[in-house]
Formats: sequence, structure tokens, C-alpha cells
Amino acid sequence: MDVFSAIEQRRSIKHYDTSHQMTPEEERRLLELALLSPTSFNIQNWRFVVLRDPAVKKQVRAAAWNQAQIEEAQLTLALCADLKAWDKAPERYWRTAPEKTQQMLVPMIRKTYQDREQLQRDEAMRSVGIAAQTLMLAAKQLGYDSGALVGFDPDAVAKIINLPPDHVIGMLLVIGKKKIDAYGRGGQLPYDEVVLNDRFPDATA
Repeated sequence: MDVFSAIEQRRSIKHYDTSHQMTPEEERRLLELALLSPTSFNIQNWRFVVLRDPAVKKQVRAAAWNQAQIEEAQLTLALCADLKAWDKAPERYWRTAPEKTQQMLVPMIRKTYQDREQLQRDEAMRSVGIAAQTLMLAAKQLGYDSGALVGFDPDAVAKIINLPPDHVIGMLLVIGKKKIDAYGRGGQLPYDEVVLNDRFPDATA
């Protein structure tokens, strides 16, 4: 499947075929592709928690409005991010780059994020969102469907997965073999309402 088709055909799926088995190779492929997702300064701040234990999935489902896909999908992930990745040996993010590049970029990382907690959180959510889209499109290429979930109690899920205090959960993501098609699209906004040229119109005009 080409990228355009994957984008057009990707839908948020709620019901999955529990009889299907995703192979370890397919799971590994999906996650390796996610690791190629871009992050600012290459800090690779996403962390992907694969929910495997049925008991853990059941607890997470209870903390997520009892959404069945958490237990039914072949792959259930908590997409998290390390808020302090920028401060954890940042030289490793550029260890294979030319020395001149390392000398320029590595000091910039701490200068950019230090004492800027809102930016750290914003960066975490950006990284998680980009990785989620990578996973959803890669899943479509492999013949799977997906669904991103934001309807959950983040504090409860954080406790279940033992989330470190300097991390945040961006979303839950399920991937699997679809059992029931998604409903028809709810209604896309007009192109001209969403795509603007140069600036927003003056609301006072």
C-alpha cells in the first residue's frame, strides 16, 4: 500500500478480531519504524510501553472508560515521553555525527529546554503525536488497523504502568485486525476553513 492510500484509508477502529495473532516480527517491525519518527534535536524522548499482561490490560481498560479495544487489539501501547530526555546525556543523541555538528548541537539542547517546563511538555506531546501517526500508517501498510485513545484517567494508568515522575502519557494506541468497520466519516471541514494563507483574517474587520 502506498502512503497516500494508507492516509486515506486509516480510520479509528473500535472492534478487533481477537482470534488473530500478530507475529513477533510484525510487532518488532512496527516499533522499529516508530523509532524513526522525528524528534526535536533528535532527543528521542518517546517511550513505548507494550501492554502484554492480561491483568494489566484489564486494569488499564477499567481506567479507560471500559473501552474493549484495549483488551481485544493485538497490540496495545501506552505512548509516553521522558520530559527530561534533553538533560540525560544529550551527547548520545549525536554520537555518530561529525564532531563539528556535535559541538554545535549538543550545548543547544540544554539551553533550549532548561527551566522551560511548558516547552518540555509541549515537546513530549509533539513527539508522541508524530510517533503515533508513524505507527498508525505503518500498521495500515502491514494490513492492520488502529485507534488512538485519549479517554482514560492518566493518573490511574500512570500508577498501573509505574510511570516515572519525570515522564508523561500522551495517549494509548491499539493496533490489530479489524472486526467491524468504522462508521462513515463524520464530516470533514471545508478546505478553505482549515487552510489559511499567510495569516488568520482580522476578526475586527
